Amino acid sequence: MKKVIIMGAGGRDFHNFNVVFRDNPEYRVVAFTAAQIPGIEFKRYPASLAGKLYPEGIPIYPEELLPELVKRFGVDEVVLSYSDLTYEELGRKISMVLAAGADFRLLDPFETMLESVKPVIAVTAIKTGAGKSTVSRAISRELNSRGIKFVVVRHPMAYGDLEKMAVQIFKTLEDLDKYGVTIEEREEYEPHIKMGVPVLAGVDYGRILLEAERMGDVILWDGGNNDLPFYRPWYMITVADAMRPGLEIRAYPGEVNVRLADVVIITKVSQAKPEAIKEIEKNVKEINPRAKIAKADMVVEVDNPSLVQGKRVVVIEDSPSVTHGGLPYGAGYVAAKKYGAEIIDPRPYAVGIIKKMFEEYPHMGPVLPSTGYAPDQLRDLEETLNRIECDAVILGTPADLTKLIKFKVPVVKVRYELQVVEGPSVKEMIDEFLERAKSKKAKIK
Repeated sequence: MKKVIIMGAGGRDFHNFNVVFRDNPEYRVVAFTAAQIPGIEFKRYPASLAGKLYPEGIPIYPEELLPELVKRFGVDEVVLSYSDLTYEELGRKISMVLAAGADFRLLDPFETMLESVKPVIAVTAIKTGAGKSTVSRAISRELNSRGIKFVVVRHPMAYGDLEKMAVQIFKTLEDLDKYGVTIEEREEYEPHIKMGVPVLAGVDYGRILLEAERMGDVILWDGGNNDLPFYRPWYMITVADAMRPGLEIRAYPGEVNVRLADVVIITKVSQAKPEAIKEIEKNVKEINPRAKIAKADMVVEVDNPSLVQGKRVVVIEDSPSVTHGGLPYGAGYVAAKKYGAEIIDPRPYAVGIIKKMFEEYPHMGPVLPSTGYAPDQLRDLEETLNRIECDAVILGTPADLTKLIKFKVPVVKVRYELQVVEGPSVKEMIDEFLERAKSKKAKIK
């Protein structure tokens, strides 16, 4: 029996366990380790989800303790089970594990992809912050316009009570309150729900798949970070970032997503240098010559320009994008610049987890991360905001933070939508997906 540690970040780690290791007598998973997301360590994967071999559940430790854990438990193998890593970061983790005396393993992507009887279209990315959520919304809107009955299955953000969130179904905004989801979850769920599209998420994606197949004729897999799909896609879209050329062949598992893609959408092309776009096109064609390439912009607008123009503002951005995603800023900053606002640097005013995140991610620009994985983190965000003298707050996140935080100044919300300027349109992508689904169903019958 091999003793295993699963390196994770509150999502892919639990899925890999459920699919590959749970109820498998050849392995003994002695621990999970947690990284990237603050406050999810020193918990336990519950026995109710871990299966009959783990009556006491499985402990979760901080990743920095991994070398010590390998020695303490006599671990044979460490399985990396999270995304959003550059190859340099991946290499350092490999070295850490090998130096501790264990084998290092990456699972075959198809080993962890569940097969669906319903057509699956997947949206993935080369790195967090590439614009994947914007593309997912565009796909959702196109499917909706055709009257197709579909559901969105969102990549997990398993940071809360894991037993209570094994299978989550969100049909209304009130459901977000019922489950007590984090800001980061709201950012991804709210836009689909507002279009009348159910969103499913949680921990046990086998059970979630059964619900998704019951509820919809098509499944839209809305990926997280640059992770691989949990469901085997019938059609796959990968989003590349024109502002970060080269990441499409320097990020894990972003490059895998490019190699598997039917279409690669290069976003933010109007902001990027022509040579950067050419570099991405060249890299994509070299590693996946069958993939079609589309070029697109993310059109940014605010709901009340008069509150921004010439005013002193604080910008709040989607947290994963500006933390472990590596972006200095996002759509909120772009909107502030577009409308001529004076952007206040929030770093001198930061407290608690917000101050800690600025220290941990020094690349972050003069913006606030929308960190709110727990109530105390929300309080730190609110206190930081209240210490800043400004005229308005710009929300670059799609989550409606006005329901979670008391703002002392007006709040301006940013809208950003996909606009394909060259290559296959979203309509043409959906046409191709539906034609493929029709052909595959005919073969199955």
